[in-house]
Amino acid sequence: MEQKYLYQALPFLRELDKRRRELFEAYFETAPVWLMDSFQIEVLEKGVTFVRENTPVETVYIVGQGSIRAVDYRIYGIAYDFMRFDGVYAMGGMEVIMDLSEYRTTLETVTECTVIKIPRAKFERWLKTDIRALKQEAKLMGEYLLEQGRNSRAYLFLQGADRLAMLFTERYQRYAKQDVYRIRSTRQELAEASGLCVKTINRAVKKFQDEGLISREGNSILISREQYERMQAMVSSVVEQE
Repeated sequence: MEQKYLYQALPFLRELDKRRRELFEAYFETAPVWLMDSFQIEVLEKGVTFVRENTPVETVYIVGQGSIRAVDYRIYGIAYDFMRFDGVYAMGGMEVIMDLSEYRTTLETVTECTVIKIPRAKFERWLKTDIRALKQEAKLMGEYLLEQGRNSRAYLFLQGADRLAMLFTERYQRYAKQDVYRIRSTRQELAEASGLCVKTINRAVKKFQDEGLISREGNSILISREQYERMQAMVSSVVEQE
């Protein structure tokens, strides 16, 4: 009954691919009806900041469709895009588990997004009354923090082209379709994601193109499976990867 009710509460699920639908079904497997009754669906345009660091946590957000990014502006006011979310993950869930009253990061939409909004009080009640949900949320939070920590340590030592290559390989693993990853990000967006300056990004992109590690199609950068594997080998020669 609950799964049928989930599709009534979130009708856009029928538009998702099978894998993503299954992720939602697994995430909300034990969700009670009163929680699903609290869901609000909102469509946000690209480039919208919908959570700001240090503001009160009143709502937990889950991305239904689209992609968002976590951005840090604390150092010299420079935007650093340190994590992207396109899976089933509760933004604000970490703050709930850690009893934090304010969001610890700023969140912006990378694409047009369909988001699920859940009142904090309802989400917190669910975790307190469902051990499976609490364990699931703790596991997702731990995986996120582990990935973020590992990436941050790697970026600390990588410079220039190596750092951009690591970013490209990570993005390929997550977003490639039919063995091709199409990058439509501007040079400024790549700078914010890598922590490099635009001038360094331009030099690295030219280097990759000269070496055949990327291809161009109009304003887009393309990375094929073969190019990804070569770039991955380059990154692995510097950073030991699992």
